[in-house]
Amino acid sequence: MDRLDAMRTFVTVVSEGSFTKAAERLAMSPQLVSKYVSRLEQHLGVRLLNRTTRRIHLTEAGATYHQRAQQVLSDIDDMEHQLGDLQTRARGRLRISAPVSFGIRHLAPLVSDFQRAHPAVGIDLQLNDRKVDIVEEGFDIALRIGRLKSSSLIAKRIAPIRLVLCASPEYLARHGTPRCPEDLKAHRHLRYSYMEPEAGESVFRWLPGRGRPAEGDLVSNNGDVLVEAAIAGAGIALQPTFIAGAAIRAGSLQVLMPDHAPEPMSLYAVYVHRQLLASKVRCFVDFLEGAFGDPPYWD
Repeated sequence: MDRLDAMRTFVTVVSEGSFTKAAERLAMSPQLVSKYVSRLEQHLGVRLLNRTTRRIHLTEAGATYHQRAQQVLSDIDDMEHQLGDLQTRARGRLRISAPVSFGIRHLAPLVSDFQRAHPAVGIDLQLNDRKVDIVEEGFDIALRIGRLKSSSLIAKRIAPIRLVLCASPEYLARHGTPRCPEDLKAHRHLRYSYMEPEAGESVFRWLPGRGRPAEGDLVSNNGDVLVEAAIAGAGIALQPTFIAGAAIRAGSLQVLMPDHAPEPMSLYAVYVHRQLLASKVRCFVDFLEGAFGDPPYWD
């Protein structure tokens, strides 16, 4: 028995939900499919599937083996695709979703550099701060900032993202400088509407309503708007340094309570399963790795 063939047959049976459909997909007889799975179970010494007349069900051992087998087969396919890509130029249209402020400030120059290195790739860059559905909306790759939850997508960490609490010197001269989180109750806040609740928890947990907008606050779904408002003296903002860093270095904004800053987040490149990865996507992910540095150049 070829173990890889048996492993691939088993994974196909699970994904198709039946021996008959797996046989059609693999262009072999249902009897041979059943034989492969049975021999795999004999080899492993465990039952992988419980079979009924209508359905198949993974056993506990089968579920564990299925997960690992998928990864092994994916790695093999990925290796073969990479070897094939050595002879294939990246080409076609690459659809990218990225956050608005990050895309304008830090991604636009890199896209031009990437196209100079890969002239056969066309770029469709869509900027939006909401989390797009990559598959449903037809994106090849999405750049996301945060702490990603587990999903069926592949996430490649590209760079750390640091958040700082900041305000203009003029605002602080008028309203005082907060020294501890409880002091924030007396201030106006410039809030990013898409911020994950846990991102600002360490500084906003002291506020009435656990940091929900209060009277006099400014709320926006764009970080650049909030940073400009902070520079103008409108209040205190919690923003990433890739937006606020230049104003901080210029003295237009002052970092507050650095000891209470939230844990850093990350910039991720998110894309579909590796075994389906096109050369244009792999080349772009490889291009992004190390492009910003660690720590990134904006810090």
